[in-house]
Amino acid sequence: MNDAQKIQQWLDENRITEVECLIPDMTGLARGKIVPRHKYNPAEGLRLPEAVLSMTVTGDYPEQDFTSVADPDMRLIPDASTVRPVPWAKEPTAQIIHDCVNFDGTDAELAPRNVLKRILKLYEQDGLSAIVAPEMEFYLVQVEPDEDIPLKPPVGRTRRTEAGMQSFSIDAVNEYDDIFDVMYDWCEAQGLALDTLIHEMGTAQMEINLDHGDPLALADQVFLFKRTVREVAIRNNMYATFMAKPMQGQPGSAMHIHQSVVDADGRNIFSNADGSPSDAFLHFIGGLQTYLPAAMPFFAPYVNSYRRLSRFTSAPINLSWGYDNRTCGLRVPHSGPEARRVENRLAGVDVNPYLAIAASLACGYLGMTQRIQPSAPLTGSAYEQPHQLPRHLDDAIDTLLKCQPLAEIFGEHFIQTYSAIKEAEYREYFDVISPWERRFLLLHV
Repeated sequence: MNDAQKIQQWLDENRITEVECLIPDMTGLARGKIVPRHKYNPAEGLRLPEAVLSMTVTGDYPEQDFTSVADPDMRLIPDASTVRPVPWAKEPTAQIIHDCVNFDGTDAELAPRNVLKRILKLYEQDGLSAIVAPEMEFYLVQVEPDEDIPLKPPVGRTRRTEAGMQSFSIDAVNEYDDIFDVMYDWCEAQGLALDTLIHEMGTAQMEINLDHGDPLALADQVFLFKRTVREVAIRNNMYATFMAKPMQGQPGSAMHIHQSVVDADGRNIFSNADGSPSDAFLHFIGGLQTYLPAAMPFFAPYVNSYRRLSRFTSAPINLSWGYDNRTCGLRVPHSGPEARRVENRLAGVDVNPYLAIAASLACGYLGMTQRIQPSAPLTGSAYEQPHQLPRHLDDAIDTLLKCQPLAEIFGEHFIQTYSAIKEAEYREYFDVISPWERRFLLLHV
């Protein structure tokens, strides 16, 4: 049975009447089409304008055209492994993630899902497989349609907002049981492998961990998880936000990425036979230290992202590494040799998961192939160390454009397009005059 037949069988067995045909765009949002079941042919797929892949977060486009001036279509081909129900739909509805393909059968190189596949193929060519486990932080906030009004924590079951920060509080999580009960049910229905739920440092800030596994499957799960949590929150008169820094005076939200690499026999190559750290492990860290600054636009993709990266806020300001040291940008958790891994703490939860995971694995891969030695592990506070990362989006874009190894591994056309999208977003933001400027500069300068 081929993939199209498997999809047809699943749709029939679940009596599906409607199909949401999804692709993740550059921001990580779901684009695509909703098609009646009787008109959906998985063997043929469907079509969508290629220009969708060059849209900014505001729905605009870079000044320069990075897709054909003829505004052509691309084919969307369903991935049978991603067929899932839409638990919140009134009618039996399926959601299927599609791959973007050119009409000559080649992958559309601007599609984020294809970018991750491209990086994973580098590992496959060396007989290796990457393993990742994402951790996602997010805030629950009151519904506030006026974007000029600061966000506020939501009211829980006690009819009160949280008093101060409630790190790891069970009772604070229980304030929102109605949301999390539905969230777990809907995630289970979609096959999203949730691991741990905790209350993070911020007021009504939560963290969800996903089980470790294949990077593409995990990126798909992050993509779908964000949709799910937003939907659950809205139905409970709240917002769930994945902004990196949504509220003044509160910690930012990260998407930490745990990474390891296994060989064809499933052996973790970060450990030697005697259980000690391997050269590959050290070189992987060396690659992250060397290339993550240039890859910063994938981990901090918006102006808001850089507000999170400040001293003493559980967010990195440099790429020091250490054993079980949360002040470092790169942390190695305590584990046995078979579970030795590197936690990349740089990414905000506002990232496109496909691109962030791809970039992190690409930097580690370059470290292993170039045999880059890392710095010595840090035992003190990395917050006392100097800044090593771009401080603003425009600086980060310039750094990315100058990094030839990343251009070669991602493709020059993709890097140029992504950078132009970020430049367009930065220019649009720079035109906005903030309340701070009006308050302190209007009559004082």
